[in-house]
Amino acid sequence: MLAGAFFTYIEGVIMKYSGAEITIKLLEKEGIDIITGIPGGTNLPLYSALAKSKIRHILARHEQGAGFMSHGMARSTGETAVCFACSGPGATNLLTAIADAKMDSVPIIAITGQVPSSLIGTDAFQEVDIYGITIPITKHNFLIRSAEELLRIIPEAFRIASEGRPGPVLIDIPKDVQLEMIEIESFDRSFEEDDLPIYIDEVEIKKAARMINRSRKPVLYAGGGIILSGAEDMLLNFSHKSSIPVASTLMGLGCFPSSDDMFIGMLGMHGQRYTNYIMREADLILAFGVRFDDRATGKVKEFCPNAKIIHIDIDGAEMNKIKKADIAIQGDIKQAIKQLLPLIEHNDRKEWTETIMDMREKHPISKTTKHDEQLPKAIIKKIGGFAGEDTIITTDVGQHQMWVAQCYPFSKPRTLLTSGGLGTMGFGFPAAIGASLANPGKKVICFSGDGSFLMNIQELSTLYELKLDIKIIIFNNRHLGLVRQQQEYFYGKEYIASQFYCKTDFAKIGEGFGIESYDLEMAENPFLTLEKTIKKEGPVLINIPLAPEENVTPMVAPGCANYEMIGGEINE
Repeated sequence: MLAGAFFTYIEGVIMKYSGAEITIKLLEKEGIDIITGIPGGTNLPLYSALAKSKIRHILARHEQGAGFMSHGMARSTGETAVCFACSGPGATNLLTAIADAKMDSVPIIAITGQVPSSLIGTDAFQEVDIYGITIPITKHNFLIRSAEELLRIIPEAFRIASEGRPGPVLIDIPKDVQLEMIEIESFDRSFEEDDLPIYIDEVEIKKAARMINRSRKPVLYAGGGIILSGAEDMLLNFSHKSSIPVASTLMGLGCFPSSDDMFIGMLGMHGQRYTNYIMREADLILAFGVRFDDRATGKVKEFCPNAKIIHIDIDGAEMNKIKKADIAIQGDIKQAIKQLLPLIEHNDRKEWTETIMDMREKHPISKTTKHDEQLPKAIIKKIGGFAGEDTIITTDVGQHQMWVAQCYPFSKPRTLLTSGGLGTMGFGFPAAIGASLANPGKKVICFSGDGSFLMNIQELSTLYELKLDIKIIIFNNRHLGLVRQQQEYFYGKEYIASQFYCKTDFAKIGEGFGIESYDLEMAENPFLTLEKTIKKEGPVLINIPLAPEENVTPMVAPGCANYEMIGGEINE
């Protein structure tokens, strides 16, 4: 890079900036104060400009880690987060985090360096068509052709990422564009709002209210859209006014207090038996901010077969995509509930409430062995009892994720950060780092499995440098647990490629990275050790050995209806 490539001068009110400086200035104006990433040859101009900024940079150890750190920031705050990567392998290492953000509606902006414009299409060193690759996994993406375009595109990218149904945006900036100098009078910018607020049809709202008031056995089927719109308080009022029980998707956990009498738990593949049975009995499903994901519905034709459906969602593409609705209303769920509330009658629904209580008594949360206090569910409940309701929980993907979803007492939105749609192993730990960075003063607990934790274990180095108050709980059964469980249930116990024959000493590895670490197998009083370590300040890693036979129950087999559950009964 030429000496003096970045400079600024004032000639009246006109100043001169490079494309890289413009990028950083615009990120500052958007309120970005932390960026995660890794530098490389094609994005070094961006880093040179970043060095002159007040924006804090977090050096991840892998671009996927940087991407999921931005998830942790965005998911826990609702604000758009930014990550950087260079071209080629740096950019492709971000792909999983970008796809994960698309599936779970997370507003992140990935800014990648690209080879100089003259080399695009020549198979240059570390050249990859990241613009083309990311078309199906972003909400929108941009390939920048000139420094002047940045003045319009960066503000537009933030608008796109956050408006309506949030999602990821990629901005690919060739190196020559980063170095290009242009004169700018002002960074104040204005642009036309392409998307006006969606009008919610008052006629359809009145129809929905009449249907709700006439129903005898309604259920609120609440998803992540409730959290994204900030509608959790309205949902609580709505449920209580008309005594309507609330079942949650995985992404909806935290939108309704788990301790509330009207909460009936998570539905679906690993939902409780009584939850799925109650859904089957319903005569009306209020699908609020959900997309009828297959893990929630099971066999679609058998999902709530006796119920009419009112579907409300911000994304019109989700309407009637999986399950045909009797009333489909596109719009912000918070506004829709606000319009519905005055039209909903007070109703104690005594008969329906008694039926639900009876279901809970007949099909309580199970004890899979007589030594329940040693089970992962008991450990999760124990932690939930003393961690505090503001504690942010992150998970990886697998058995531990489902145990947390079933048992942890979530009572506030944005306290569970988990990879729902894409189901990414390796998500939880870097997401915990991002959540801690964005929420100073809040404790963050990452539940992981040995298989998942190995996916991004290198970020222990990042954690050591940052000294964040993160507790890592590793449920270690020396297996890909959920894979092994499916092989047991559905593949005739033909176990292949699901066991780790090497015994990994995670406590020793944690210590090697400078992280205070414990192995509960060696503790005289495991639960006391657990409580003391979690209440400490600073980073701690805790390894908890489990028997491979500890399965997640209930479980619905692929292709089956939700009421066809395996395991989970007290007498089993």
